[in-house]
This record gives sequence, C-alpha cells and structure tokens, in this order.
Amino acid sequence: MHIQDLLFQAAKSVKTQPVRASLIVLAMSIGVASVNVLTALGDSARTYVINEFQALGTHLIIVLPGRTETTGGHPPLFGETPRDLTLDDANALLRSRNIAAIAPISIGSAPISVAGLERDTNIMGSTSALLQVRHLSIEQGQFLPIADADKEISVCVIGRTIREQLFPQQQAVGQWLRINDRRFRVIGVLAKQGQSIGVAFDEIVIVPVGSAFSLFDSHSLFRILVESHSKAAMLKAVDEIKRIIKLRHEGEDDVTVITQDSVINTFDKILSALTYSVAGIAAVSLAVAGVLVMNVMLVSVSQRTAEIGLLKAIGATQSQLHGLFLSEAAILSLIGALFGSLLGKTGIWILQRFYPNFPLSLPSWALIASLLVALCTGIIFGLLPARKAARLDPIASLSRR
Repeated sequence: MHIQDLLFQAAKSVKTQPVRASLIVLAMSIGVASVNVLTALGDSARTYVINEFQALGTHLIIVLPGRTETTGGHPPLFGETPRDLTLDDANALLRSRNIAAIAPISIGSAPISVAGLERDTNIMGSTSALLQVRHLSIEQGQFLPIADADKEISVCVIGRTIREQLFPQQQAVGQWLRINDRRFRVIGVLAKQGQSIGVAFDEIVIVPVGSAFSLFDSHSLFRILVESHSKAAMLKAVDEIKRIIKLRHEGEDDVTVITQDSVINTFDKILSALTYSVAGIAAVSLAVAGVLVMNVMLVSVSQRTAEIGLLKAIGATQSQLHGLFLSEAAILSLIGALFGSLLGKTGIWILQRFYPNFPLSLPSWALIASLLVALCTGIIFGLLPARKAARLDPIASLSRR
C-alpha cells in the first residue's frame, strides 16, 4: 500500500463518517483558537508595555528619592525618605560627561480655572530640558523657556484635553490660566500624547519647576529624569549619579537609580513568562481534544473491524494499518487546526474592534506552534486506536467478532 493509497483511504474514511469527523474538528478548532487568542493577548500586552517604556525617552535614567534597601522593600513613599532630592542635586549631576540632559520633576495637584470654567488636574514642574528628555511634541506655541531652574516664571504649557475643555472656542496660546491663586500665561499646547506609564500628558499643566515649588510650598523633587549620551554611557552615568548624590548626602546612598533598559528587560522577561504560561494553560484544551480523538477513533475501530480484517486478509501489514489510522487522525487534526486558526483570528479581530487602542496581534511563531501542537496531539492520541486496529485478528475481524 503506497502513501497516496493510505491518504486516499484515510480521506475516504473521514468523508464517510461526517459526525465523527465533525466532533474531532470542532474539539481541535476550539483548542487552537483558545491558544491563539490567549497567546495574542499575552504577547500584545508585553509589546504594549515595552513600547510604553521605550516612548519615555532615549537612554533614560530615572533617579528617585529613597533607596530600595533602606526599608527592605519598595522605594519609600512620600515623607519617608532619608533625604529629599533637590534642584542642587539635579544640577550637580551635570558634572558627569556621560549625561546629556537632566529634567527635574515636581508633581502636585491643584484646581485650574479660566473664565468660570474650573477643574482639578496634575501640575508638573520641570525645565525646558523635559521636552528633549521625554520626547514631547508641541502642537501650538512653544515649550518652557530656557532659564535658571529655580527662577519663578508665570508661564505654562497645557495638554490637549485641557485646551479643549478650558479654551473650547478660542486660541489657548497667549491666554491667562489661574492655578490656585496665581495666574500663568499659556505659551504652548502639547500635541496629543495619550497616557504614558500612568502620566496623562493630555490632562496635565507644565510650569517651571521654580514656580511649582512656590505653588506647593515645597522644594523637594518627585524624581529626576536623566538622559545619557549613548547606551554605552548609560551604565557609567548610573555609577556617577550614585557617587555624586552620595557625596552630596553626607555619604548616604539614599537614592534609587533605574535605567530604562533594565525596566524594559525586566518587564519583557515577566510578560514573556506570563504569555507562555497562559498559552500552556490554553493548550490543556488541546489535550482534551486529543482524548476525544482517541475515544472517537477507538469507537471507529470497533465499527470498522470487517474493513480492517479485509485489509489484513489481502496483505496489509501492521505498519500500514498504523499509517492508515494515524493518517486519518492527522488529517482531522490538521483540518481542526486550520479552522481553529481562522476562529482565533476572528476572535482577535473582534477584540481589536472593541479595544482599538490596544495593539492586538498574533505572533507568527504562536500560529505555527499551535498548528504543530494540534497535529502532534492528534497523532499521539491516535496511536492507541491504530495499535488496536493493527493487532486485530483478520479472521475474527472478517466475521465481525
């Protein structure tokens, strides 16, 4: 019996048993679709988070007050740090030749109002370097002027949502905006930024850091954003930042320094492991489908004993009968896998329609892997029925006993 004969006979058996074939195809398609959808969700979440961190800037280093080891856990919360970060600390970092720019950050919340329109929003104090360090874009006007960091200047840059809500029918640039009891002239409007790692730049007001200190009666920094000259200079810059701050803080190593690459690599590993775990859980459905393949084909063997006996009587060997039933299992599994891939892509498309801002896509490796796993599952669980068919006695089979 040639290979083409085996495939023809297997295809004929599939065609003559539509209900049995449909059950196997349905089980396999559900398993493959589950694997594809869950893998797409996990991998897309990983890609989304990594892209968010990459959008923070280039060769970015974040300096936070408080050292992780100080409390044996997470970096200390507000008011619990051994020493606050100050503008002098930030300016001292420019001594390093590996640092291209620094952007001190001060954060607070305050009511803002224009001509009777009022809302609460976050106020960010920084310098002109924030535009470079955070890769922000200006839609109208200009960014904060270049000036001494501690100088109070009554100007501000607003997010796009703030412009739409407080200046709906007029030009925002050049208008006055009240923050608490102080007036600031709007000199620029940010281009649409969306939300980046918890910071909604479309709903934020940026003022000079000296003005932020005056608004909130505080001279401590929330964090310092540092941009190194290159990726190679980043590690050197980290060591120099720790050394400079330690000298300024009386020998205390009381800051946490995080590099953009380390954060990206950490999240990449965590979310990759999560993706594989979720895909593994979904693959359990393929194992269930494999059990169904085995049970249905065992029933098929009992119903086709006469056919098996005739094949053995005319000279079919055990290996040929193995090949016949395994070919049938492989054909059904492959058809189910293809239908499952189509079903999975349909599910991903539907999810993408409901969540258009989430970059949902199925990686090619997951699609190929699900097809191969489904095929292997069908063949593995088809071994027992194939062995049972190959061991049947031809005389007993022909007499249907």
